Amino acid sequence: MITSESTRADRLAREAADAAEVRRWQSHPDVIAWRVERVRRQVDRLCWAGIVLGLAFTTANVQWFAAAGADVGSLPWLTAWLLDPTVCLVLLAILRAEQITARYQVHTGRWVRAAKWLTLAATYVMNTWSSWAAGSPAGVVLHSVPPVVVFVAAEAVTDLRDKLTDAVHVAVSTSTNRTEVHEPAATEPAVDVAEAARPERRKLFADYLADARAVWSADVAITPAWVREATGCSRGLSSRLAAALAAEVAEGVRHDQ
Repeated sequence: MITSESTRADRLAREAADAAEVRRWQSHPDVIAWRVERVRRQVDRLCWAGIVLGLAFTTANVQWFAAAGADVGSLPWLTAWLLDPTVCLVLLAILRAEQITARYQVHTGRWVRAAKWLTLAATYVMNTWSSWAAGSPAGVVLHSVPPVVVFVAAEAVTDLRDKLTDAVHVAVSTSTNRTEVHEPAATEPAVDVAEAARPERRKLFADYLADARAVWSADVAITPAWVREATGCSRGLSSRLAAALAAEVAEGVRHDQ
């Protein structure tokens, strides 16, 4: 006779087993790597958007600085538009390369960092020179914000990519070092070196169920505690094993009737 208490216990056992399965997959290194990759794409898109917008703002200021009052449409006025894009293209090329090197944690040399700082410093000077010469603190602040934001973002995004890669490595290392507790064997069979070098196959749910089925007898009550004692499985898995074995026994009894 199935009581409400046993039905509730079975439901809780299934929910606990589902929670254990979800937790196991959440800590899987491949799942963590996928989540980190998704965050990495979001970080790259946001940083690139901010950098491009900041450089677009500086382009207009640098053009006005380089034109030096030339007539609109004249050759000096048109040529002034080429100055800031020249600097920005070099900066964007360096940042794009660092996007790949930081992904694989390959550190660039001093010339790369010097080129990045030089392009950023040149952009800052060309944006703020007129305000400094005019003695306008408000102009200095206004024209300093975009280049400084671009500079900070260019430095920060490299470190962020590097740390995101570290997060994946930590997840893999944690998963590799995690040990699973199994019931020790009564005797250790002698094996040769080649056999010992083979990686041990991970014990699956069906293997635990087969072990429990082999040692079960009609006078034994199928409980998670008995399953853990009989198979050496984990606490989260024992509930699922007990429910599966109990279902098999009940199915066998119905067939006999």
